[in-house]
Amino acid sequence: MEVQCFLFVLLGSTLFVDKSRDRLRPAINLFLKDHRRLADYAWGAGALAYLYRQLGVATRAGSKGLCGCLTLLQAWIYEYFPLFRPSQLPQSPDAPRASSWISPRLPGGDEARQRLVRYRQLLDELSADDVTWTPYGRDGHTDIPRSLYTGPIRFSDIAEGYDPSRCLRQFGYRQIIPAAMTVPHDHYRPASGSSYIVFWDPWVNQLWNNVAARRLELDFASRPCEQPSEIVEEYVDWFLTRSHPRITHPTDEEPQPRPLLVHQVSYDFLLLFQI
Repeated sequence: MEVQCFLFVLLGSTLFVDKSRDRLRPAINLFLKDHRRLADYAWGAGALAYLYRQLGVATRAGSKGLCGCLTLLQAWIYEYFPLFRPSQLPQSPDAPRASSWISPRLPGGDEARQRLVRYRQLLDELSADDVTWTPYGRDGHTDIPRSLYTGPIRFSDIAEGYDPSRCLRQFGYRQIIPAAMTVPHDHYRPASGSSYIVFWDPWVNQLWNNVAARRLELDFASRPCEQPSEIVEEYVDWFLTRSHPRITHPTDEEPQPRPLLVHQVSYDFLLLFQI
């Protein structure tokens, strides 16, 4: 019982954090009843699914703050975007990568608002050359085959789509227009609040157990990049119809032209949030 309580608090305050401060999600306890099965669960996929859901909730009007495993999100940003990296400590290859970053001092008041404006400006000015596309090496997927899994990833009642064909440049391959994703058959959003619920067909829940059949074949889907940010010509038009290429709203005083060329666009940053 003591071990179960310890793990309940540990997971609830690290991987599955919500905004209730001193409360934890009861669903975590469902996976802790038998400590002999703890190693059987895909905790990384569950934490990622939960973070995906919280990122979606955070985009809703009226939503305040962001939860989930923000350590994972911050470390991911530092790996891919040198412009936002803090200082880093020397570390042995066996140590967790996230522990090497030195947490920056958090500003407050006017300084925090000015920093936010500056970060938004940097994101809007971001080019493909400002991204480290393969921070883990071009062959990282060979060490972790499940990174090429295609389908929903789950934590308890939360299921979110995962499609590596939307981020092929992170595997060292040319980005193509991805195929349509597997989508839920229904969804529900309460009249009050910013949360939402999606419903998947029963057969979708079994995809994770058949990774071999649901694995993206990179050589079949695309070809290796000659340049780290290489894309097919039609990809820009496809992406612009499905995303917001700018964060800062354009004004009459400071017009922001629509980006056209791959090495001039700022939306490469936005694509990475789909993985």
